[in-house]
Amino acid sequence: MVFAACENPFSPKLDFGIDDGISGLADQSTIDGVFRNLQYAYTFRDTSIYSQLLDPEFIFTYRNYDQGIDVSWGKDEEIKVTNGLFSNTERLDLIWNNIVFSSEDSTYSSIVRGFNLTITFNPNDILRVDGKVNITLRKSGGTSRWLITKWIDESNF
Repeated sequence: MVFAACENPFSPKLDFGIDDGISGLADQSTIDGVFRNLQYAYTFRDTSIYSQLLDPEFIFTYRNYDQGIDVSWGKDEEIKVTNGLFSNTERLDLIWNNIVFSSEDSTYSSIVRGFNLTITFNPNDILRVDGKVNITLRKSGGTSRWLITKWIDESNF
């Protein structure tokens, strides 16, 4: 009888009352779900989740200010680059800000949205990136999931 009333201190109950803003994977049939899953992938540095958000024809583009050119690559290279980022950091904090522009129909969406990304390599090496993403999404063929087809980085990095 006494043992039935005791709780095991080595197996505490889960505390579902804490809300850290990341509650697991979201429904990718909504645009908001894609942004929440991007945040989840960055927070947990999970390339398998990240890759599921990208269309097979995905293109990433950023501005190389040193050379004065735009640089682009496809999904495979993006997964390699992102895996390097995820593997070489202690922590990533991605915060989505206001949507600056949005155009959407039933199968296509274009969104420009602000973000703040804090990259912690170690306690003495922290990088803060602010800017906007210009993302194009489409509904994947045969499903109701939105996938990112194009990502243009408009950050200060």
